[in-house]
Amino acid sequence: MRKKLFILYFLSSAFILFGQTEYDLVIVGGNPGGIMAAISAARLGKTSVILERTNHIGGLPANGLGATDIATRNATTGLFREFVNRVKKHYMDTYGENSEQVKVCSDGYHFEPSVGAKVFDDMLGEHTTHITILKMRQFDAEDEHIVMKNNRIEKIRVLNRSSGEMEEYKGHMFLDATYEGDLGATAKVPFRVGREGKDEFGEPGAGRVYKYWRGPECAGSTFQEDNAVQSYNYRLCLTNEPGNRVEIKKPANYNRDEFASLVEDIWTGRNTNVKMMDVTPRMMEENRKHIEAGNPTRLPGDIWGIAKITNIVHVPNKKTDANNQHDAFISTDLPEENWPWPTSSWEWRDKFAKRLREYTEGLFWFAQNDPELPPHYRKAAKEWGLAKDEYTDNGNFPRQVYVREGRRFEGAYFFTANDALPIHIGGRPPVHDSSITAGHYALDSHAVRKREKGRVHLDGFLSYPSAVYTVPYGVIVAREVDNLLLPVPVSGSHIGFSTLRMEPCWMAIGQAAGIASALAIDEKVKVINIPVCKLQDELVKQKATLIYFKDVTIDNPHFALLQYMGLRGYLPGWEAKPDDVIEKETLAQWQQLSGHDLSFAESGRTTRLTVLQELYKKIK
Repeated sequence: MRKKLFILYFLSSAFILFGQTEYDLVIVGGNPGGIMAAISAARLGKTSVILERTNHIGGLPANGLGATDIATRNATTGLFREFVNRVKKHYMDTYGENSEQVKVCSDGYHFEPSVGAKVFDDMLGEHTTHITILKMRQFDAEDEHIVMKNNRIEKIRVLNRSSGEMEEYKGHMFLDATYEGDLGATAKVPFRVGREGKDEFGEPGAGRVYKYWRGPECAGSTFQEDNAVQSYNYRLCLTNEPGNRVEIKKPANYNRDEFASLVEDIWTGRNTNVKMMDVTPRMMEENRKHIEAGNPTRLPGDIWGIAKITNIVHVPNKKTDANNQHDAFISTDLPEENWPWPTSSWEWRDKFAKRLREYTEGLFWFAQNDPELPPHYRKAAKEWGLAKDEYTDNGNFPRQVYVREGRRFEGAYFFTANDALPIHIGGRPPVHDSSITAGHYALDSHAVRKREKGRVHLDGFLSYPSAVYTVPYGVIVAREVDNLLLPVPVSGSHIGFSTLRMEPCWMAIGQAAGIASALAIDEKVKVINIPVCKLQDELVKQKATLIYFKDVTIDNPHFALLQYMGLRGYLPGWEAKPDDVIEKETLAQWQQLSGHDLSFAESGRTTRLTVLQELYKKIK
């Protein structure tokens, strides 16, 4: 009897020690991709636990990335559109419909970090019976922290950073919503880090490239592969409002030598903008004399004041989303120093995060105080400081590094930039039967950048006008792991990943991952074998756009029909034109594509919508 009691005591103690709990979905990472996965699964009755390493959820939108970088706003809808609508409603309810805050929020696409965090909390708070949020839970990418059997993850072990104890979590489905891809790597899913050479996929901008910002590829470009990843920085929430401004202090580990070259950059106006290709040494000397006379810079492409070192986009209440300045040699990133991050331990990452913070603080202190800089430049720079009412528990500094790129997994589908670029002039990019979202395409140079022999070295990105692509389900499906989805560290090349890594896209992909998880559970199949048509139908029910048409919004009463038919090749253009009469050529094409008799339709008289409705009945 005593032996049985001892065994029961041991088992109960082990349960308390590890805190073992089972959910439908175990989601590692409380960023927007993981949040939207939990919400979309909850709407289908599935339980989730979000395991977030920090003491705050929300990822980068709650940490300074408040200027949503999306040019084609109707392309990404679903839960992301719900998010921005709630942002706009917050500003309307708080300040009034005609307020300056509502105007600056740009229909909810620009917001303060605290507002982004609040909206995430509100959305999650509507599903408390299905979603559990556990903060200060750290997953380390070590073999002993995962248990797998028959190509399935049975459970994972996570460190409770508050108590110092290990906890275990079981689930039917596991989602890697980390920016780094730690869970996928531990599950032995093949991955890549670094950029491919141009010869591998023929992608524009691939490999080692020298260029000015928005300029052509220059001499010295080899287009060869290397281990470069996009540079990281902090998205600072700055303000020039005196009553809400906090001075950026000189950090303990200040090293002036790191910023000394900025002196000449400011006095001469030297910058990395493409306009510098037409600037002569004489023009820079004339600009120096102009500045010496007490004037701001007038060199083409140059910027004066704090914007010389940080790109500023305004958000409500006189605050900013301050990003890396692409037009400057020195800005808020540390090119090359971040390269080990994707595969390093959290101990290393925390040290780098501290180093990056001190570097950033040092850069601002230098720009505002160094005596070798023009006095009127320092005065202009000092107009800006950190917002006093943001990150009040962290010295008003963002809590999270902007990890633009970590591991990129080799899933069931490998996404490259060529999938995103329009293949034919006037045509849309390839459309996949397995599409789970539409996204915008706007490559830019969040730079792996350094000065080398007078040239600017960027990480291979080019700038293109925004276009729109569809994302196939296979980019989030892990190879040979039957119950794992990767909605954030998706499958793609270095250049292809840059088209998917925007937070709106991660929200849309996360929404799809939550629904796919629910389907895999209900259908009792591997994630790779879920009925994608059911996934698409549910996404459309949740107002997600899977294929973008310029003339059809989610409010159109025929939105679902046009999405369905568009994904199956009936609407290859950028406009669906449902109310136009059908042309003879189009009618013949649709009949051949469907294999159905369309003799009921008369070219020049029957509308395209009428034909599509009849086809839908036959096909569906």
